[in-house]
Parts: sequence; structure tokens; C-alpha cells
Amino acid sequence: MLALSPLAGAATLEQRLKSLPMLRAALGDSGDLSGIQVGYPNGDYFILRPLTAAARADNTPANAVYAVDSVVTAADGGRQIQRLFYDRSLSLLETTPPAATDYDPRRRPWYRQAAEQPRAIAPYLFRFLDKVGTTVTLQTAVPGVVVASDILLEQLSHTIARHRMTPHSEVALIDAGGRVLAYNDSSRLVTRKEGGGFTLARLSMLGSPVLESLSKNLDLQPHELDFRFAGRHWTGRIDTIAHAGNLDLYVLMVSPVGELLGEAVAIGRSALLTTALILLVTIPVVWLLAGRVAGPLRKLAGEAERIRRFDLDSPVTERSFIREVDDLARAMRMMKTTIEQFLAMIDTLAGERELDALLERVTRDTLRVSQADAAVTYLVSDDERQLQASASHRHEVRHGDAGKPADVPLDGVHPLSRILEKTEPVLMSLDSASDAGLQALREMTGDAEATLVAVPLRNRRGEAIGLLCLLYRGLRNSDADEDSARIAFLHALSGFAAVTLESRHLLNMQKALLEAFIKLIAGAIDAKSPYTGGHCQRVPELTRLLAQAACDSDAPAFREFRLDREQWEALHIASWLHDCGKVTTPEYVVDKATKLETLHDRIHEIRMRFEVLKRDAWIRYWEQVAGGGEPAALKTTLDAELAQLDDDFAFVAECNLGGEFMQSERIDRLRRIAAVTWLRTLDDRLGISADELTRKQRTPAASLPVVEPLIADKPEHLIERADNERMPADNPWGFRLDVPHYKYNRGELYNLEVKRGTLSAEERYKINDHMVQTIVMLEKLPYPRHLREVPEIAGCHHETMDGTGYPKRLTREQMSLTGRMLAIADIFEALTAADRPYKKAKTLSESLRILSFMRNDRHIDPDLFELFLTSGVWRDYAERYLQPEQLDEVDIDACLSR
Repeated sequence: MLALSPLAGAATLEQRLKSLPMLRAALGDSGDLSGIQVGYPNGDYFILRPLTAAARADNTPANAVYAVDSVVTAADGGRQIQRLFYDRSLSLLETTPPAATDYDPRRRPWYRQAAEQPRAIAPYLFRFLDKVGTTVTLQTAVPGVVVASDILLEQLSHTIARHRMTPHSEVALIDAGGRVLAYNDSSRLVTRKEGGGFTLARLSMLGSPVLESLSKNLDLQPHELDFRFAGRHWTGRIDTIAHAGNLDLYVLMVSPVGELLGEAVAIGRSALLTTALILLVTIPVVWLLAGRVAGPLRKLAGEAERIRRFDLDSPVTERSFIREVDDLARAMRMMKTTIEQFLAMIDTLAGERELDALLERVTRDTLRVSQADAAVTYLVSDDERQLQASASHRHEVRHGDAGKPADVPLDGVHPLSRILEKTEPVLMSLDSASDAGLQALREMTGDAEATLVAVPLRNRRGEAIGLLCLLYRGLRNSDADEDSARIAFLHALSGFAAVTLESRHLLNMQKALLEAFIKLIAGAIDAKSPYTGGHCQRVPELTRLLAQAACDSDAPAFREFRLDREQWEALHIASWLHDCGKVTTPEYVVDKATKLETLHDRIHEIRMRFEVLKRDAWIRYWEQVAGGGEPAALKTTLDAELAQLDDDFAFVAECNLGGEFMQSERIDRLRRIAAVTWLRTLDDRLGISADELTRKQRTPAASLPVVEPLIADKPEHLIERADNERMPADNPWGFRLDVPHYKYNRGELYNLEVKRGTLSAEERYKINDHMVQTIVMLEKLPYPRHLREVPEIAGCHHETMDGTGYPKRLTREQMSLTGRMLAIADIFEALTAADRPYKKAKTLSESLRILSFMRNDRHIDPDLFELFLTSGVWRDYAERYLQPEQLDEVDIDACLSR
């Protein structure tokens, strides 16, 4: 989380301090984290530490809870450290003056060992805290930026201290160098060195004679230990408990054999003596009663075995004159019934996917299992202001809703609101004198008196998410044991219900988030360019209409076609994301309205050259007049020349607009105009970008002034395609592409000679590349099993039935039926869209006629097109999304005819 946060790219202390709330949340209340730190490639360092007792200094403000250390490089090249103190609400308390420091995170092991995955370095001594710990480190997406967290190993020592097997047992965690990382007395882990400083203790420094003796010849390999020390027999073992890279950790455990077995030997002797006495006294009695006792017990043992195998079909009917055996039989009957009810409840709820239906089932099954007369499930509303009665059932009502009570405000006054704050179930007696807010619950039982068992529902984090209310006719039972058992059972049942509801609610929220994110991407693509309009939002609706028509159709081509819930979800996601690759397409290519347009329309440059030629004509005229020429004759020649230039530019401008087809005669005239020259006197390599300058330097600079063609294709107009942008023939996606040699060719004459539309071959490839990027992007996502067809469905809407489509040249047989549906929806929406600035929206008849031509050319599926026409999908879509002037008469029979 931290590696992906803005903290990784923060360049100043102010920017880094904006991440303090996130860092505080990451630290939480855990005492094992001693700090979160970030190292930057320029040597900057940033760390947030919680100020525990061990980390506080004399000059620490009294109410300081956190400290931030910031190391930056000063203007003079030196390094300075500054400390800032914060209280629990992250209010700044004090800032120390900058001080010189030689600390450089880039020389620290945790920075140098950072990799693409989180990695822990060998435990070491935290000198700031004087405790042992390790550092987990991870390199971020920003080169050279590393995030790390310091984790104390003190908890290991506490665990060892709590689990000593015998009074003199010894357990220690040591590394390959013999240093002790955890011991029952954590105060001995760190020792002061002579001359100041601290170091990690070794076995011989722990104050344990037996460990000091073992440390002299200790072999750090997994093996058993069996030795004598101080006159006692000892046993133990050395084991490896962690191995990662160069990090080896070992646990050493030793115990006196006498302490391990002494108590067992004493108990054994006492038990042997007691057993002998009991046998002498009880053999006659046992002989008489064994037969009567053993029979029921054998049968109960058989019942226990059947329960173990979850064979719950037959009830436990065994009875015994011995009360304990009879109680055991009754307990087994209850256990068998409870297990059977729980299993049935789990089986029914596990398959339910809708939250509302799940609430109904939870309420109904809880009513049945608890043998209550009525049940109501309340859930906390999203705004956490009230308890909403989400489901209710009465014992007499077997199906449907029994009439939900009113919602309850979470104001701390209503009785149910107060019960929600508790952690244990509450049992209450209800009658006509009870709180008015509970009368609706009492009335659900149909009795003047009732008993309410209200069980708070809490999620895995212990947060209240609702209330389960079970109601029984009559007042509270006087049997305290029965009440306690009932409440305990319902408490356990509520935990299962709460987890089930929370899991399904979280899943629904995740699906809602995914749905919103998908629509966000589609909306962003539509908003990116006015030329796509609402395409990404209308295509899913049209695809859904066509898919539903196929499901409803009895035609032979669709008789076996049906979509289940999961397949509908896959089609929905694929249709919404079918153009997600357009986020990689440059806007100036998508929006190219004229042939010379890039980031601006270069027709203005050519217009200026024509202006220069017209000024030159005027200059020649006045020069000739000044030289004694005949003004009238010269003016006639000038007017003819100016008129020709105006006409030539008008022709060039007309060519720039694009069209259906550009004839060869127009191309010949364009080339004749392009051959006209003009005089350039200024250096065209001044004030341009580095990339353009690099392209110009492919040819030597001409000496000024230079005569140039009026319209030219120059070497700098050719933009090379990088090697990583070339698609190999054996690519893993199966793309079959004709990749142009150049990434872009911005030659003026080359673009003006484009015969159809405004796009060159290179730009058309870039437009079509959105299909490649769509498939590549979608195939990177981690899909659940039922969504694995999303890339295939979304990726073939530009394919054709004859195998000439894009980008895999799939044939009809190689495409799924849903993918072919998406292709028709994509084309029809594009033909009828009225929000495309570059074209006029086509009418219904024109659009369907074009689709029929595409059907005849084997570009779209003929069966689906026939279904599209006969089912009326085109009409349903048109009435909702097309403009009134587009809704003309359509001859369906003509469109169906081939």
C-alpha cells in the first residue's frame, strides 16, 4: 500500500507530511511496529515512529505520540536532519532546528536489499529503541524509492516466557552467528559494550549455566540433545525455524528429564495404588452393573461414530436408568439435532447470492432452528442512523414477508438501539406495559405477553452490523439453565449469521465497486474525445438486447443458446470494456478531422507559404513598375498570378478535408502545386523540440536562403517505430498484424494524397491498435473462472466472419456467439450515433442497409443480423437512443434479402 502511495513520489518534506494519516493508520496500535520509513535515490530519508517509553528522550514534549525524522540535502550539499513531534491527532507540537548528519539510507542494508517483492533482512539491534527487530523492505514503482517497516521481535521473548515447559527449561532463538534474538528474559538480549554502545547477547551472556555450557561446543544443525549437566540428565533439540536467502534462525530447547517426567511418575504411582484399591472394592458391583451400563454405552458409542461420519438421519432414542448416561443420551440427541440444523442452514445459505434473499433465509431458518414464534432481522443502515427491519417471519407464515416492523432510530434512546451497543444477547419480557418501541415486536407473536431474545450481530472486526430478534409466546421461562442454553445457542447462531451476511454484503460491495470502476473507465474513454460520444455506454445496452433476443429465440441457430447468471456478468463486463484500449490512443489521432491535422492543423503553414508567394508576386510587380514597365499589362499578369494562387490554395484546402475517394487527376494536380517553390530565409532548426531536431539532423542543414517546395515530404516527417512497439509474428496473443514500417509519416504531400478519409496508413494502424491494447490489458486482469472469457468476447468486435478482421483475423467458427453479438452492436451504434462531430448521424434505414451490405460481404454474422431485424432489437434501441429525425421507414424484407 505504501509502495503505491503518493509518498513514493513526494519530493519535499511538506509533500511527505501529507501522508502522515496513512502512515499512522498503517502503524495502528501494534506495539511490534517501531517505525515506517522511506529512502529516496537522492539520499533523502523520511520516518514516522510511535513514541513508546523506550523511544522517548528528555527533550520530547510531554503529550507527543509520534516523531518524524526528515533527512534532506541542504543547498550547500551537506545533509541535515530535522525532527518533528506530533500528538495523537497528528497536530504538530514542536520542530527541532536542522542539524548536520551523515546518515544516508542508501548505505543501509534495508535499502540495498530492496527487491520487487517484500523482503525481511536479518534481525539486528535497533539502537534508537535498544531492542531487537527486523526490517521488511520493498522497492516502489518510482526508481530508487524504497519503503520499509521496522518490526520488533520482543513478542517472541514474551511468548517463550509464557510457554516454559518446566521451571528449569530453557528456550532461546538464535541466528547463525550465535546471537540471541529471543529469550524468556528479554532484558538480557542487549548488553552494553566496553567504551559505550550495545550489542546482541550470546548464549553465554544470558545468565543461564546450562546455556553457557552448551554455547562452548554448540553445533547449529538440527539434531537431538541428550547430555548431563550439574548432576542432572537433560534432553532437548536444535531446530531450524526459518530459512530465507542467507538468513538462518534456530530454536534451542533443553529441559531436565526429571522435571519432564517427575510429575508423571508420581501420578502413575498414585494412580496404580488407587486403581488396585478400587478394583478390590468395586469388582463385585461392576460385575453386576456392567451389563446394564455397557449396553446403552455401546449404543451411544455407535451413535457418536455415526455423528462423526455426519450420519444424522436417525434420532438418538437410547434411555438408561443411570442419570449420567441418560443425560449423555439427551445431550447427544440435542447435539445431533443442532448439527443437523446447522448443516441444513449452511447448505441453504451457501448457495444464496442475493443479499435480500439471503436475509430472508437467515431469518426464516433461524426462526425454524431456534423454534421461535417470530423473528426479525435488523441491519444498520448505510448512514448508520437507524436499524432497518430488513426481514421478518412468523411461525405461522411459511413463505414471504410477514410484515416488517418500523425502522428503529439509532439515538441511544430506543431499547433496541441500546441493545445494539452490547456484546452479549439480551433476554427481555414484553407485555402491554413495555416500552412503546417494542410493542410491534410483541404483537408479532399474537399474544399479550412475549419473551424477546435480542442478539447483536457483529462482523469480524467486532462492529455492530445489525440485530437478530427472536420472539416467543408467553413470559420469560423461570428455568435459568434453559434460558442460558437458549441464549448460548442463539449467540453461536448469530455469529454464523453475521459472518454470512457480512461476507455476502462485502461481495456485493466489491461487485458494485467493480461495476462502478468499469463504467468509470468507459465514461472516461467517451469523455476523452467528442468523436466517441457515449459509445462505450450504449454498446452494452444494445449487446444486452441482442443477447436477450437470442436467449428467447427458438430459431435453430439459437435453440441451445442460453446465458446463466455468470455468463450474463461476463458479457456485461466485456461489452463495457470492449474499447478500454482507447485510453492508449493519442487524442490527436482519434480526433483527426483533416489530413494535415496533428496537434494543430498544418494547413495554416501551407496557407502562409501561399501568402508569401502572393507577396512575392506583388513585389515583382512593383519592381517591374519601378523599372519602367507598363503598369496595366503588369497588373493583368499580377491578377492572373494571384487568382491562380488563390485557386490552388482553395484546391489544397479542399484536399485537406478528406472524403470518400480522391481521384488520380486530383492527386496529379496536387503534385504540380507541391512542386512550386518558395524562398525560406530563416533557420528552421531554431526553437524546435529535441526530438524534431534529431530528425532534422538526419540530413545536413541547407545554406540560407534556400528554395523549397511549396508542399513537401521531408525526412524529419518520418517518425521511426521503436523495436518494443513492433509485434512479432509469434506473439503470445495470436495477433496477425500488418505493421507499417514507420510509427508516423507526417509528410505534407503524403497526407494530402490520402485517398479516403483523413487517416494515413500509420494513423489507421494506431487507431486499430486500441483492439490490441484492449486484449492485452484485459488478459492481464486476474479473473475468477466464470469471467475468463471477457478478453475473448471484448476482443473480437472488429473481427469479420471471413477471417479478414482485426487483430487476430478470426473466422466465424473461431469466435463466440457473444463476441459476434458485440461486433454487430458496435457497428450499429457507430452508424446511428448522433454525437459524433465529424459525421452526420445516419438514419435507421441507411444504417440497416449498410449492415446488410456487411452481411453480404461476410463481415457480420448473418444469423445474428437476421435475429437483430426480426426480433425488433433495432427498433427498441432506436426508440430509446436515436433522434426523431433518424426514425424513418425501414423495409425489413429488403434488408433480410441477400
